[in-house]
Amino acid sequence: MSKIELVMPKMGESIMEATILKWLKKEGDAVEIDEPILEIATDKVDSDVPAPEAGIMGEILYPEGETVEVGKIIAYIHTEGSEAEASPSATPAIEPKVVEKVMEPLTQAVPVAETVATVVAAKKPASSNGQGRFYSPLVLNMARAEGISMETLENIPGTGKGGRVTKKDMLQFIKNGAPTTARTTAPTPAVQPSSKPSVSTPKSKPAPAVKTQTSGNVEIVEMDRMRRLIADHMVMSKQTSPHVTSFVEADVTNMVNWRNKVKGDFLKREGQKITFTPLLIEACVKAIRDFPRINSSVDGYNVILKKDINIGMAAALPSGNLIVPVIKNADQMNLLGLTKTVNGLVYKARNNKLAPDDIQGGTFTLTNVGTFGNVMGTPIINQPQVAILATGAIKKKPAVLETEHGDVIAIRHMMFLSLSYDHRTIDGALGGSFLRRVADYLEAFDGERTV
Repeated sequence: MSKIELVMPKMGESIMEATILKWLKKEGDAVEIDEPILEIATDKVDSDVPAPEAGIMGEILYPEGETVEVGKIIAYIHTEGSEAEASPSATPAIEPKVVEKVMEPLTQAVPVAETVATVVAAKKPASSNGQGRFYSPLVLNMARAEGISMETLENIPGTGKGGRVTKKDMLQFIKNGAPTTARTTAPTPAVQPSSKPSVSTPKSKPAPAVKTQTSGNVEIVEMDRMRRLIADHMVMSKQTSPHVTSFVEADVTNMVNWRNKVKGDFLKREGQKITFTPLLIEACVKAIRDFPRINSSVDGYNVILKKDINIGMAAALPSGNLIVPVIKNADQMNLLGLTKTVNGLVYKARNNKLAPDDIQGGTFTLTNVGTFGNVMGTPIINQPQVAILATGAIKKKPAVLETEHGDVIAIRHMMFLSLSYDHRTIDGALGGSFLRRVADYLEAFDGERTV
């Protein structure tokens, strides 16, 4: 009998820990290879962790509700075989199966590529004990929002890898009564979780939530864990980025007529439907090439320009949760490639088959509010991106057309587009010009193209 180590899997480059939601097997239970053993959760996804080998469930090292660092051993599986088979080098890699997901880009504040993160980390202020201490952008944003000074932040006990302060540590510290009005001028002593340190006055702080008085015929429904995450992410994005939204109306008649003409033959030839989504993504990619600053993120006073164009497409699932699969390197695909990639990701999303890589690395997001019959919307930016485009419902309207014989009124397919952008790095001229360029590409759609 040998032992296989079951380790906490890595769910993405920026994920350093995960929470054990539920053990699906008890010690002594028989397990089959690839059979789900436990459910875990991060800010990005809820996942099943499958068994790497068949055997008997051995020691469970962490209880449900415990947050564990990536790579740590969380349990053992006893199997028949030699000790060599039980060595870590012989342990198959665990590929988590994604079962449910909240809005990705809003799960963290401003993550950057590892090569950039190394430089940024070197610029972080040193802790009071003279050693450098890394703080994630999410932790720094939470500290700014709550008015927590750097001196106080350096003394918050960290439970993350290497003593790093995590989101959980910050929430616990704030819950235990961190004041937000006093300002300190000298370093504060080490802080215990139950103490109330002095902190600097925040530049701006949202008004505290007003306790609702309920009476009469009401029902109070507590948010579940996923809805709480979504709520936190929405608030975090608004606190991080000053949002501005611009609108244009586009005549998409040529695009609509072309799709109606080719969709039957396309379905017969490719076995898939061609929707408006790949056509919209194609226009966004062309406009991003013209205005590359839209494809960026902000880290302090640095703008990180992304060379890869990875388009996230927000999709509402029947459960009501929102998921954002990402089309990687969309600028390198033709329309057929975009169509198949979009359809494949939508299928995987609706059947809970998305892998962690499918929801990572987005640089710009498209959301189609027209799916719900809405003509326009003001979407919230997916952090750490700086812009998100919403497309409204396509409606037939009378419109004025300029012809060589004069102006005429005709029935046209019209659609509103709205772009929310981060005003720290994108001003109205850039945001408005980019949005207008997307509309121009849609209006200039070639109705005779082949696919």
